Amino acid sequence: MDTTVKYNIEVIKEEALKLVKKRLVNRQQSIYTLCKYIPYRDWLNFELELEKNEFLLRDRIIDLLSDESWEND
Repeated sequence: MDTTVKYNIEVIKEEALKLVKKRLVNRQQSIYTLCKYIPYRDWLNFELELEKNEFLLRDRIIDLLSDESWEND
């Protein structure tokens, strides 16, 4: 039984944003930091999707959140 999740770049961005909002990761940390929150069996697909979209594991999480919208306080 294959339970590997297929990640697309939009799902990765949403997951990163959720982790930032929960303050589990910081926008300035490397994308590699997200590996702690992705199941090991899914990491290869996650990494391949990042590479396909020209992201490197050393890039910052904020690079994934470039489309982030800000609300007025």
